[in-house]
Amino acid sequence: MAEENQVAATEEQQTPFEMQIQRIYIKDVSFEAPNLPHIFQQEWKPQLGFELDTETREIAEDTYEIVLHINVQTTLEDSEDVAFICEVKQAGVFTIKGLEGIQLAHCLASQCPNVLYPYARELISSLVNRGTFPALNLSPVNFDALFMDYLERQQAEEKGETPAVN
Repeated sequence: MAEENQVAATEEQQTPFEMQIQRIYIKDVSFEAPNLPHIFQQEWKPQLGFELDTETREIAEDTYEIVLHINVQTTLEDSEDVAFICEVKQAGVFTIKGLEGIQLAHCLASQCPNVLYPYARELISSLVNRGTFPALNLSPVNFDALFMDYLERQQAEEKGETPAVN
């Protein structure tokens, strides 16, 4: 009996991890430049606001839709006039097998958004360019570090501590 349990445990450990991209698509996109054309008559000293969020939902067994929400808002430093607002929801359908618990959560919150981010980044850059604004090249995002911060905050909340803000 103990031998059977050991064999079953060994087989579980050797179950290969599999992640397949089924589809990558734009779920929603918006670009607004509410103060054109007079914004171009002002000195270009932009203040960039950047928000990032992810949403995950299981759509079938071992199949998940991941949506990466990015909101970029640029205002001018001296006037606080909005130059542009760009909102993108880049999504993908992923099949993930062989992971459970924290490993699955890490894959859904880090590895899948890592796949989607370059697509969203390129789309935002293209939209800003089409608005005839100076080029906007968003920096890479370390989704692994964001996931680790999330886990640390969760652990601190479970202990009743106030999580540190990074």
